[in-house]
Amino acid sequence: MQFKQDFFEQLEGFYSQVYPLPISNPHWLAWSDDAAKLIGLSAPNDELLMQLSANHAVPGASYYAQVYSGHQFGGYSPRLGDGRSIILGEAVSKNHQAWDVALKGAGPTPYSRHGDGRAVMRSAVREFLASEALAALSVPTTRALAVIGSDLPVWRESQETAAITVRLAKSHIRFGHFEYFCHSNEGGKDKLIQLLNFTIAQHYPHLSQDAQGYKAWFTQVVKDTAVLIGHWQAVGFAHGVLNTDNMSILGDSFDFGPFAFLDTFKEDFICNHSDPEGRYAFGQQPGIGLWNLQRLAQALTPVIESDDLVAALNTYQAELVQQYLLLMRAKMGMPLTEKSAVQTEQDKQDLDLIGRFCAVMQKNMLDYTHTFRAFGQLDMSSEKANLSDEIIDRPTFDTWFTDYQQRVGKVEDIEQWQAARNSVNPKYILRNYLAQEAIVAAEEGDNSKLVELHQLLRHPYAEQADKAHYVQRPPQWGQGLIMSCSS
Repeated sequence: MQFKQDFFEQLEGFYSQVYPLPISNPHWLAWSDDAAKLIGLSAPNDELLMQLSANHAVPGASYYAQVYSGHQFGGYSPRLGDGRSIILGEAVSKNHQAWDVALKGAGPTPYSRHGDGRAVMRSAVREFLASEALAALSVPTTRALAVIGSDLPVWRESQETAAITVRLAKSHIRFGHFEYFCHSNEGGKDKLIQLLNFTIAQHYPHLSQDAQGYKAWFTQVVKDTAVLIGHWQAVGFAHGVLNTDNMSILGDSFDFGPFAFLDTFKEDFICNHSDPEGRYAFGQQPGIGLWNLQRLAQALTPVIESDDLVAALNTYQAELVQQYLLLMRAKMGMPLTEKSAVQTEQDKQDLDLIGRFCAVMQKNMLDYTHTFRAFGQLDMSSEKANLSDEIIDRPTFDTWFTDYQQRVGKVEDIEQWQAARNSVNPKYILRNYLAQEAIVAAEEGDNSKLVELHQLLRHPYAEQADKAHYVQRPPQWGQGLIMSCSS
C-alpha cells in the first residue's frame, strides 16, 4: 500500500496518535478482492496478515484515532472519538483515488472510555458482510477489505475471541467532528473553518473555500444524506443506530452494528435491542436523517449563515423523495416520461401506489425481497396476476394490481421488462440469520460458510446454481432477529 497522510499532517489536534496492539495467532477469515482493487492490492499474503493484525508495522502508516462527539439516541455526548478504530492513513490507488485504511478492533485509544478497544468476531464479520453486500447493491457505503481472526480472548456477555475488520472509507469525517469542534473547549470558529476547508479541499475541490462554497458544500451534504437514506428505504435496510457520530459527511453507510435487511416487511421494524422505543426503526430513518442534518447545521452556525443552512435543509425532503421514487419506479417497472409540469402530480400518485403496495406487504406479512423479486415473473397482461401465494387479502391486492397495471401501461416486450426488474430487485440479501450461521461456524473454526456467503452477496441479482437455500425465508429462530450495538 502506498500512503499519503493529509489528515494526519494537516489537522494536528483533531486526533491522537496511538499504536495498535497485536492479536495472537492471526488468520484470514474473509477477504474482499473487490475492495482490495480499490487500493491496488491483489491477493492476501502472510506479510500483509502480520501488518494488518498489528504484529508488524505497516510501512508509511501514521496510526491515529480521531476525536469527535455526537448525538446518541437524541442526547449529546460531548467526547466520543475512535474507541476501537485506528487509522493508518490514506492509501492511494494507481488511479490516484484515496481511501482511509482503518483497523477496527486494534486495541484501546484515548477515546475507548475504559473499554478494551477490541472487536469480537461476530461484530467484525457482520461489518465486513454489510459493507460488501451494500456495495454490491450499489448503495453508497464504506468498504471492508478483510476480517482477521485470532485466539485472543475478550469478554462481553461471555468470553469470545477478538478479530479485526480492515475498513476502507473515502473519509472518516462524521457529523460529530463538526459538533465536537463547535461545542468543545478545544474547538471554536477557527477549528471549524480549518476542518471545513480541509473537507472541501479533499472531497469537493470544485467548491471555493468561502461563504458561497460553504453554502454549496452543506447543500451537497444534505443531498448526499437524502440519497443514501432513499437507497436504504428502497432496498429494505435498517441501520439500527443512526447517531450523528455514525453519519458520514460523504453520505456513505457507516459504522455497522445492529443492522438488518428486512425479512417480513414491517414499517416499524426495530433491529437494535437498545432501541425499545423505535427511534431508529426502519420507517423512522428518513426523519432521523433530517434530524441529524439539523444537528450538523447547528454546529455550523458559526461559519455558515442561518438562512443558508435552513435553505439547504429545506431541500432534504424533495431530494429523498426523488431518490426513493427513482429506485422504486425501477423496481416496479413504472416508466416516467421527461420532466414536465405534471410530474409533481405523478410523483404524488406514484408515492400513493407504492405506499398502498407496502401496506399490502405489511398486512399480509410478505417477505420484502421475495415480493419485489417476483416482479420479474409478473404477467402484466393477466387480470389476476400474483406476487405471492401468501397474500390473504386478495380483494385489496387485486384492486391495487388493477391500478398498477394502468400505471405501467402496455408492455411490448414482457421478457425484457421482466429481465429489467430482476436487474434491480436482488434475489439474495444479507439476512441476519445467514450472517449468524456464518458467524457460529467461524467461531467453531470453519470460515467456509462466511466465504461462501460473501461470494454469493457479490452478485445479488444473478441466478446462482445450487444456492436455493440462501433464498428461503428465515427459520423460526431467525425471524426478526434483534442485535446489540456490539454485534
